[in-house]
Amino acid sequence: MEDPQHATPTAEGEAAGPFPRSVDEIFEDFQNRKAGLLKALTEDVDDFYSQCDPSKENLCLHGYKDGSWSVGPPGNEVPPELPEPCLGINFARDGMSRRDWIALVAVHSDSWLMSVASFYSVRLDSTGRARLFKQINALPTIFETVTGRVASGEYEDPVATRKRPSSMMGRPTESSHPSGRIIRPDDMGPQLKGRQAELFWPDDAMWYLVEIQTINLKTKQAKIVYATGEVEDLDMEEIVRDQHMALL
Repeated sequence: MEDPQHATPTAEGEAAGPFPRSVDEIFEDFQNRKAGLLKALTEDVDDFYSQCDPSKENLCLHGYKDGSWSVGPPGNEVPPELPEPCLGINFARDGMSRRDWIALVAVHSDSWLMSVASFYSVRLDSTGRARLFKQINALPTIFETVTGRVASGEYEDPVATRKRPSSMMGRPTESSHPSGRIIRPDDMGPQLKGRQAELFWPDDAMWYLVEIQTINLKTKQAKIVYATGEVEDLDMEEIVRDQHMALL
């Protein structure tokens, strides 16, 4: 089986090249594919509807990393280079209302996007995967948009609306090397609450400025806030074991 990092999809809308590997690259791929699918189900919906002829063989809605979309059969490769989108969406078209059918396709499209992101994310560590899916979950789903539950331009990004803690002002927000002391098991105590630290991200080998907001000594869970204002829950037992935090 071909190594995913060297795979070169050649389907329409898929430029040849390596698969995305970092959190930012995977998230960008997710957003572009989503934009193509959303265009098919909103701006181009009449064209999309007409292409999904129930008299044709199994058809799928494909979203590509260049932001385009197409309706067509599944790929011929076995196993496929990427998870396949829902098969046979055209067969249900005339058996239900147009609105309900579009909503059904949207649900399957959301599911496919998540499966592609999961496929790409297997090379990330648990921290990278958590970061990736936190970014994804901050976006409205295709289903939410096409059904009117949330407008595509009105979704509030919870990360973007948070403010940087004033106690972090003046400190560098990221570095390739820690400036503090690597955390030890005997550091686990109530004194960590309010402590500033640097958290290591293995996927980009960088240390990021954080502040420990809360610490639960029983569960070994901590809530931290980044200099950007983004909040995250950490398994401190894992962080200490892997030496992924430096105390300031």
